[in-house]
Amino acid sequence: MTRRGSCTASIWAWAGASERLPQARGSDNAPPPGQRCPRVVRMRQVLKRWFLWGLCPLWLAQAAAAADEVYMSTEQFVAAAFSGQPSPQVDRLWLTAATREHAERLLGHPFSSLRVRYWRSEARTAWVLEEIGKEKPITIGVVIEADRIVNVDILAFRESRGWEVRYPFFTDQFTGLRLTGDGGLNRPIDGITGATLSVRAVSRASALALYFHQQVATPYAQVAPQ
Repeated sequence: MTRRGSCTASIWAWAGASERLPQARGSDNAPPPGQRCPRVVRMRQVLKRWFLWGLCPLWLAQAAAAADEVYMSTEQFVAAAFSGQPSPQVDRLWLTAATREHAERLLGHPFSSLRVRYWRSEARTAWVLEEIGKEKPITIGVVIEADRIVNVDILAFRESRGWEVRYPFFTDQFTGLRLTGDGGLNRPIDGITGATLSVRAVSRASALALYFHQQVATPYAQVAPQ
């Protein structure tokens, strides 16, 4: 058997059960017993690279999908928010300079939107807002009536940590909350270990929704229909 034939045999042996070259009887070109064929070693290195480079995008895609979860669509949230009530109307709250300044104080960072969409039926409003947790936005739905929160839902979460804020044991804490005179929530929210930034983001968005609700509930609110 030639060296070429020996190496080919070794490739198949490595792929199946063994990396070592089997002895080729009657051949002076076969490597010594126990020695790995250089071509097999090179082939193994090449296949390892292909394997790793092929799997890395898959792993990254799976990690991204796990960290970008949509739990509820906007349509589903609105339907649940106004279940049993007249169909809501879609409106826009146009932000004045004073409204924007107050919103930025509540959030602790700039608020760039010129207007905010919301849904309204009689005295109830529903808001879908986004607030940054650690690096990515959390989509948060807030339902308000009579200046108090009726319900908070997490519609989408995009971080790798802090997703526990989606569960009722956390969101139920917001039910019945209102704004204090200084613009904060009137009751403290219990945190979640490892999800501090997400907890703060949901709290800020809830306070902002309460403030926006106050603006559209006043007779002089800057509101324009869709």
